[in-house]
Amino acid sequence: MSDKTKLYKTLSAQIAALVSGETDEVGVLANVAAALKEAFPERFFWVGFYLRKSGDCLRLGPFQGPVACYEIPYGRGVCGSAWKERKTIVVPDVEQFPGHIACSSLSRSEIVVPVFDGERQVRGVLDIDSRDLNAFDQTDQEWLENIVKIVADEIYS
Repeated sequence: MSDKTKLYKTLSAQIAALVSGETDEVGVLANVAAALKEAFPERFFWVGFYLRKSGDCLRLGPFQGPVACYEIPYGRGVCGSAWKERKTIVVPDVEQFPGHIACSSLSRSEIVVPVFDGERQVRGVLDIDSRDLNAFDQTDQEWLENIVKIVADEIYS
């Protein structure tokens, strides 16, 4: 088992305990963003959630990192595309992603995981940026999808 997998396994259990019995969306997502950022401080430049409030835009939710874009339209950028495609998107080099929305010029790679409610509707996305190219792989995708499911099951079921 790789060190990264061990860290994700521990983190996943910690997040499950952290959110257990909690239903406040903002509080839970804020703590999850903080836990993820603290677990990978060198790899994760920006960690946060964009939430579907109404209409065809995602709105900035709880996050850790520098200032960010307030709104992302459906189907635009990595976050809007993950919402539209209803799947995780891993981008090794954001400069190569058509229509990438650059909230920070320091972001080089990105992973975005949709957050589904109990009805399989997209409630938002988890967005993580890195200053490094090719920062995210299949291990990150699998564990982040697992963490998002733990969180969503707690606050959206």
